[in-house]
Amino acid sequence: MNGQTNGDTNSQMSRVVIAGGGTGGHIYPGLAVAKVLRDLGHEVFWVGANGGLEEKIVAREGLPLHLIKIGKLHHTVGFWTRIKTLLGFPLAFFQALKLILKLQPASVLGVGGFASGPFLFVAALMGRRTVIWEPNAKAGLTNRLLAKVVDERLLVFDEAAKDLSGQSAHRVGLPVRSSILPVVRSPLKGRPFRILVFGGSQGARAINRVISDWVGSNHWSEAIELVHQTGRLDFEETQKKYAELVAKGRKISVTCLEYIHDMDARYAWADLIICRAGASTAAELAAAGKASILVPLPSAADDHQLKNAKVFEAAGAAMLIEQKNLSVESLSRGVRSFQDDPVLVERLEQAVRRFASPQAAAVIAGHVLGGSNT
Repeated sequence: MNGQTNGDTNSQMSRVVIAGGGTGGHIYPGLAVAKVLRDLGHEVFWVGANGGLEEKIVAREGLPLHLIKIGKLHHTVGFWTRIKTLLGFPLAFFQALKLILKLQPASVLGVGGFASGPFLFVAALMGRRTVIWEPNAKAGLTNRLLAKVVDERLLVFDEAAKDLSGQSAHRVGLPVRSSILPVVRSPLKGRPFRILVFGGSQGARAINRVISDWVGSNHWSEAIELVHQTGRLDFEETQKKYAELVAKGRKISVTCLEYIHDMDARYAWADLIICRAGASTAAELAAAGKASILVPLPSAADDHQLKNAKVFEAAGAAMLIEQKNLSVESLSRGVRSFQDDPVLVERLEQAVRRFASPQAAAVIAGHVLGGSNT
């Protein structure tokens, strides 16, 4: 549904609403776009869902946050949860209508997540300029449903275009935090091989267990330095396992962390990353130019992490090990292939940089404002 013309939007718009959330992969890119829009003098508001991660993150960034009550609908939740969500739709649409009447946005950006569905749909019906942005290679349910009614559809991966009802779409990339920059890695020869492992802020139990078992096995190499971020739930247990190995006389160079606060520095330090394959992680790997072993989360909605990882694998930009195939032996083989072949590391670094979009936030902001640039 068409909103204002490009020229009118650029000259008249003063308020933008960014709608969505639920995960960092939706929230942090949206915040990057919000910063660009605010720097340009526009007033920006965020609409999220009750109980979503946006409640913790968005307010901390100084953005006015409004919440609507909406639950989950995709196949990873139970039948009764989906029924409850469907029954709650009338209230969610009413709350969205009230917020649009209150905030009077000229333009709305949906970044994925459940709150963006009702809000973008009502905004489109009311003639506001509406733009959706899809961060994954497999478009999420919300964006698949919204594709027919919004003014513009923006993508990170071309592969997602087929999910958007055959509507035209623009590839714009994925914004990352400004501190994540490409670095020149020191030569591998003559020093330990550096590996960074993380599973997001909550960690990844399947990865944590295989990594700690690997360190304690005969497959471990003393020529490796490891930084292992476990998340809160597995931190004490994993740290204890490493301490027991040291007490038994094992020579291991392992730093175990609950959370990583200086991710930019850790990226710069590492030769190889072992991690999940969410959209934000993929974008940061591209921005930093890092070789990686991707272990997608099998329960991710629409299996989007596996789709992301397969795009990288097909481009020669990462190694993929599905969680069902992850073991001490398969991990050891994968790491050894990088450790023994510096050329392979360099080849993946070069390939993954082709996915980087350093101007993505500004480009997305330009589409939100009604033009191709800001």
